Amino acid sequence: MAELPDLTVFAGILNRRFKGKTLKELEVIVAKKINVPEKELKQALRGKKLLNVTREGKTLQLHFSGEQVLGIHLMLRGELVLLDKENTNPKYQILGFHFTGDEGFALVDLQKQATPTLNPVISKVPDALDMDFDYFSSLLAKKRTTIKTLLMDQHLIKGIGNSYGDEILWAARISPFSIANAIPEAEVKTLYKSLAGVLKKAIKAIEKENGDELRGELRDFMQVHGAGLKKSPTGATIKSENIGGRKSYYTEEQHLYI
Repeated sequence: MAELPDLTVFAGILNRRFKGKTLKELEVIVAKKINVPEKELKQALRGKKLLNVTREGKTLQLHFSGEQVLGIHLMLRGELVLLDKENTNPKYQILGFHFTGDEGFALVDLQKQATPTLNPVISKVPDALDMDFDYFSSLLAKKRTTIKTLLMDQHLIKGIGNSYGDEILWAARISPFSIANAIPEAEVKTLYKSLAGVLKKAIKAIEKENGDELRGELRDFMQVHGAGLKKSPTGATIKSENIGGRKSYYTEEQHLYI
């Protein structure tokens, strides 16, 4: 699943390639996940100029002229692919965006779960890279849930998923099974710094790899999250267990606070 770093990079690529261009045609292949009728979606966006692409939590927001916004959640398997002369009709296409200059991109998803939303409701939940320390520390102090579950809760913090939850906790050396309000204040500060550090470092790595191409998710730099990883960079054995139905990776280096 694409998380905050991937989506941040995707937004930048879409801006560089398509910002300022007019959407000549919107091709709707699968309409079942759209929140409005196909005709309404096309009327809202066709002929409009793409003004900006932003990331909001785990969604991309395409801002068009006429105050129209299309939110895109890639869900578990969704991807964005560029359209060109050699790739005009990609497999598993959901939507096709065709701009002036014969350029475009498509939303594809084998599972057909990727979700486009016209004019989505603006969430007041703070983004992982925008929240201040006071919000973060007070949030942890109020919760008796595991810290891994808290980090992934999009109703509390936007943008962090399973993969980066593991990476952030390993960087802070805090066990994913730790209870949020049992984590000492000094370690909460460490976790807050690790959160921003891990996400920003990932964004830079993905930007370098992708350039101006939509290459999909990049996980090669992960330290502990991944079935193929056996040892952490410091030599500790990587273990895995399910937390909230998702497989979590961790090591005994990470302190447990309960």
